[in-house]
Amino acid sequence: MIGGIPIAQSGRVVVIAEAGVNHDGDLKKALALIDASHAAGADFVKFQCFSAAALVSADAPTCAYQSRQTSASQRDMLKRLELGREEFVALKAHADRAGIGFLATPFGLPEVALLVEMGLPALKIASPDIVNVPLLEAAVRTRLPIIASTGAADQPEIDAAVNRIRRQNAKYPLALLHCISAYPTALSDAHLARIRTLASRYQTPVGFSDHTVEVETGALAVAAGAVLLEKHVTLDRLDHGPDHFFSLTPPDLVRYISLARAASRAMGDGALAVTPHEREVRQLARGSIVAVRTIPAGSIVTPDMLAVQRPGTGLSAAEWERVVGRQAICDIPAHDRISLDSLR
Repeated sequence: MIGGIPIAQSGRVVVIAEAGVNHDGDLKKALALIDASHAAGADFVKFQCFSAAALVSADAPTCAYQSRQTSASQRDMLKRLELGREEFVALKAHADRAGIGFLATPFGLPEVALLVEMGLPALKIASPDIVNVPLLEAAVRTRLPIIASTGAADQPEIDAAVNRIRRQNAKYPLALLHCISAYPTALSDAHLARIRTLASRYQTPVGFSDHTVEVETGALAVAAGAVLLEKHVTLDRLDHGPDHFFSLTPPDLVRYISLARAASRAMGDGALAVTPHEREVRQLARGSIVAVRTIPAGSIVTPDMLAVQRPGTGLSAAEWERVVGRQAICDIPAHDRISLDSLR
């Protein structure tokens, strides 16, 4: 449960709109992203909480996808995208009023403390920090549910992170997000089959942190087993921050969530059972065992005396072997449905 919303292996898919740093350091934009995420039908809106000076060395280069948008150093770029304590408090208050859950990704120990102080219902661990021992330890100490992305991590690294989170509590509330740390991610590189691999290996709810640009990918991920989706949202894909160009605009986010929800409804619960809508066809399209000619009393019933004919309102064809070889205790007229009461 995160903020009263169940994250389950079946049922309604939960959607996190990743506002991230697409506010460009502007509180008004951040507030607008909350409103857009709520209007699109997302369950949560999420931001990134960091101190550029603490997170990044002065000489750290930008990634290739970031340098497409800026010539600044990584530290300078992120410095312009920081939001402070007061701004985060204002954002959460706005989300609370709007009726959408509020989440954030902490990138350092002070940020973990801030988010706990603010009363957030869970912590999101970004893909690069799945190997960040002190951050994982701090997150576990909060006892809040953890959502951890697995982008660019191999199996031993994911094993180590999950084992660390669950070291003291095998049932620690944990969800994993399959993620490809490529921006954007080509649909052919999405590797959605990993969702079921993660769910099977770690016995935990698994979702998809989606960096593709397509609106259909969330629905495909749900079909692959995702119960949680995280998707970047922007007010304008032409803005100059590092994440705008692969994010969805509000109208596309509406479509994305609609398709994902439809896929979630189509998935059902996986139970191998007859649905209410199948009952009429089940009865009328299946067959009953009937006599193809009169079967005199005392006769031993043989297969050539019988046939299977619709509707299935009589003895089911599945009972064939219970009929053949038994003795008729009365005359059974041709075309009559066989009843076990007429046999011994």
